[in-house]
Amino acid sequence: MLALNLPAYPHKIIAKEGKNYIFDPLRKKYVALTPEEWVRQHFVNYLVRYKNFPAGLLANEIQITLNGTKKRCDTVLYSRGLIPRMIVEYKAPDVEITQNVFDQITRYNMVLKVDYLIVTNGISHYCCQIDYQTRSYRFLADIPSYAELAQE
Repeated sequence: MLALNLPAYPHKIIAKEGKNYIFDPLRKKYVALTPEEWVRQHFVNYLVRYKNFPAGLLANEIQITLNGTKKRCDTVLYSRGLIPRMIVEYKAPDVEITQNVFDQITRYNMVLKVDYLIVTNGISHYCCQIDYQTRSYRFLADIPSYAELAQE
């Protein structure tokens, strides 16, 4: 797998029937190791270990219904009251982050109405904060820590 612009961590990979699987501590199971999953596991580790996000408030592959169609948000952060606060969308490292990627996560947000959206391919990370009162958003220079989010 490619080196990412994220801290390395002691991941667990197993081979089964000719395919590699990586352990997902949030789902508590091994999942197929794809380039996107490689990014997800590194980014979740970054959020938990470096930004102090409580692992118990993060969930991977959250199903939502959008215009009658079932979709999956890659990762969702919940508040302690279990209200969605952040959506993270992952792409493989070789996938360019384009307007289409932001359009995708914005559609998911029509359902969840979170305060923060993050898009990453493991190399480039973009975080924006949504202001529902002014119907605007602003890109942040860095991914906020959990403490910074909890202050709001």
